[in-house]
Amino acid sequence: MDTISEQAITDVKKKMKEIKAEIGRFIVGQDEVLNQLLWGIFAQGHVLLEGLPGLGKTMLVRKISEVMNLQFSRVQFTPDLMPTDITGTNMIQPNESGGQSFEFYEGPLFSNIVLADEVNRATPKTQSALLEAMGEKTVTVMGEMRKLPSPFFVLATQNPVELEGTYPLPEAQMDRFIMKINVAYPSRDELREIAKRTTSPTQVGLEKLMDAAFVLEVQEMAKHILVADSVLDYAVNVIMATHPGDSHASEQINQYVQYGSGPRGLQSIIAVAKVRALFDGRYNVSIGDIKEVACPVLRHRVFLNFEGEAAEVKPEDLINGLLTLIEERS
Repeated sequence: MDTISEQAITDVKKKMKEIKAEIGRFIVGQDEVLNQLLWGIFAQGHVLLEGLPGLGKTMLVRKISEVMNLQFSRVQFTPDLMPTDITGTNMIQPNESGGQSFEFYEGPLFSNIVLADEVNRATPKTQSALLEAMGEKTVTVMGEMRKLPSPFFVLATQNPVELEGTYPLPEAQMDRFIMKINVAYPSRDELREIAKRTTSPTQVGLEKLMDAAFVLEVQEMAKHILVADSVLDYAVNVIMATHPGDSHASEQINQYVQYGSGPRGLQSIIAVAKVRALFDGRYNVSIGDIKEVACPVLRHRVFLNFEGEAAEVKPEDLINGLLTLIEERS
């Protein structure tokens, strides 16, 4: 695919509206969360959802997989979860000749969409197995590497680390997520509607609107969305501004940040901005796209120093501050 036709872009824009409307028949509110989740999926990334228990994170992922008609599996992460519980393992089975042989039984990672529920409750050994799957899209069992299906996404949920029994994910694993999405508490009207829908005898069945082939096609289309040099330079400036001491860094970044985003942050911003432009029916990425995706892409890639932690500074505020500063200086 060298170029994208106008009709193809129009069709994708229309399909995304249909998908969001269909999911909205079951999920109340969370429009921004749903938009960002779809951006991450079609940018070929893994997404981390953070929010208090009971806000519908798990159900949202379930309904997305239902509408997208992709193979889905859910893993509840606990401290006693072992790597083979998610990768699968070789088991001894009798064969026709009366002997025995090893047969591989696939774990839940062998799906298109893997919901890693409460991912910040697992041990480092299990986290490393998940990290390989996220980074290489393979699993290694007893020295043998096996490929995971395509497309493959990990949509993980985690509770705030202040809650009992939760542990911060390592920086290397956080960086594997293309986006971190904060799930907010619903409004008064949304709470009323949630109660009506979930306590009604009527069950809502969602229509399947796509398949794996369509997902792969749209992912490929997104790669061909154009990025002008000026827009790329702006994105580079945003990434550099997350580093203390850089000429574009704000006073707050210099004061509260230990270190900022690396190259993967820039790659993620461009990939997600391309998908946003495609869903909006455009051939090229705008600076507005970069601004819109910067916060969910970078909030888990800006690491606070001790002073920032003590002052309970929010990375979102720092990112919005540096965007404003860059705009004023340009």
